[in-house]
Amino acid sequence: MIKNEIKGTVNQMVVCQVDPGQTVYCEAGKFLWKTANVGLETRFTTPGQEEANEGKGLFQKALSTAVEVGKRQLAGESAAFQYFTPQGGSGLVAFAGTLPGEMREIVMDGTKVWTAEKDAFVAAESTVHFDIQLAGFTAGRKGGEGFVLEKFTGTGSLFVAGAGNFIDLNPADYGGKIQVDTGCAVAWDDGITYTVERIGKLDAQGMKTAFFGGESFSLATFEGNGQVILQSVSMVALARTLMHAAGQSSTEGTAGSIKGLLGGSTD
Repeated sequence: MIKNEIKGTVNQMVVCQVDPGQTVYCEAGKFLWKTANVGLETRFTTPGQEEANEGKGLFQKALSTAVEVGKRQLAGESAAFQYFTPQGGSGLVAFAGTLPGEMREIVMDGTKVWTAEKDAFVAAESTVHFDIQLAGFTAGRKGGEGFVLEKFTGTGSLFVAGAGNFIDLNPADYGGKIQVDTGCAVAWDDGITYTVERIGKLDAQGMKTAFFGGESFSLATFEGNGQVILQSVSMVALARTLMHAAGQSSTEGTAGSIKGLLGGSTD
């Protein structure tokens, strides 16, 4: 496991102590800072791919890498990963998510598979394997946020981040099933079954809920006995708010420019 300390309140980051023989990797854009003795290398392969490519010829390795990179880009994921390895002793390297919120270390012991929503992954020890998992066209079309998932196996430290605060739930404590806004899911273990369910009917009440209540016709459904990590900020609602604010800012900026040209008065 990677020795680490999670710092901050509103926008958390993780500072990892990487010892000799250890390597940490992250998606592009998640790295913050490091000590000078920690080397940085950009690769197009994950640790799992590198293990799978051992013993293969140059052409087979290139083809395998191209397929994996293409899959990640098609899913909207980072094409490359950044690897951090210390030289001449232990070093420090820090990572953070892309939005203000909480961070969590998930300790992988090899007995569980963890699945995370797109963009939840921040960094992991090189002994943790990363892969893309598609939830299926139907689930993706219904849920919007749940089409592209990230799958993690192996052993070591895995770091995920979310917007706002984390909430831990086990569906088994609530009759075996919980329904969640599709933008609030972060990660869950393999004791959980994930699907997207349509709620309500295409009638007047259903349309009212969808268009005036701010909710879609579908919710993410988690069933089983296991850990589910949710975030308190819905990514769908956040995106909607930012788009609205950007539109207002653009309008106000134009009005401000006009006022300046007309001597400060448009009345």
